[in-house]
Amino acid sequence: MTASRTHHDTRIVDQFTRWAKPFAELAIHAEAESMAQTLAACAVTRDMKVLDVACGPGIIACELARVGADVTGIDLTPAMIEQARLRTDREGMQVAYHIGNALHLPFQANSFDRVVTRYSFHHMQEPEKVLAEMVRVCRPGGRLIVIDATPAPECQKDYDRAETLRDPSHTSALTLQQLQSLATKAGLSPVMMHQYRLVSRLQDQVAPENWCALKAIFAEDIAEGQDRLGMGAWEDAEGIHFYFPVSIVVWSKSMQEEPRARS
Repeated sequence: MTASRTHHDTRIVDQFTRWAKPFAELAIHAEAESMAQTLAACAVTRDMKVLDVACGPGIIACELARVGADVTGIDLTPAMIEQARLRTDREGMQVAYHIGNALHLPFQANSFDRVVTRYSFHHMQEPEKVLAEMVRVCRPGGRLIVIDATPAPECQKDYDRAETLRDPSHTSALTLQQLQSLATKAGLSPVMMHQYRLVSRLQDQVAPENWCALKAIFAEDIAEGQDRLGMGAWEDAEGIHFYFPVSIVVWSKSMQEEPRARS
């Protein structure tokens, strides 16, 4: 049975229905260096079963399928799944796509060797529950990979303020420490962590109605020279540029199953 959609779910679907095609075509989402780092973190080999949670337009799913993995992708937004299927067909890959909620993954426990999600946790109102679902469907000994923006603690509040204006479906970007704490509570063991900066132009990722207010926030940050947003913003003849402070965090699921509570 499909879980009912919340108000926040509707906000996500509305946002990414509007942005599905531009998001799929934005070059930074398939940027070579960060993609290579992502693939290295996933460490996928042929015939592994892989789940891409909140898969968006299928960029990661297609790259993992290219390695020869048996890939499944799931996303809340039908328009994103449509873009993912178009990409998969265009690139001659095979991926099984589903429309569904990351809080209620429609898969049996211990089904996947790898469970990955990229640029999604900052949309989740309950990221700890999403992580718990990812853990549930990952086999013992398998890897879980979360890739997302992780602002510095002192910048988190201002980062969230700017990102919520740019993207109304944004909730809060976890700091690296907060993300690692979720994994510790979930009983995961750290495998590796890598950080990179994903550079973008402000005008490429903002709706026209939000442009003036968001530009003012970035212009103030640039003028102050304090980098309160934690996004390293600067301006040149091409406009305002900034970076997303991204972390790739990899954990393993224990080989030991948790004992079931007695009834």
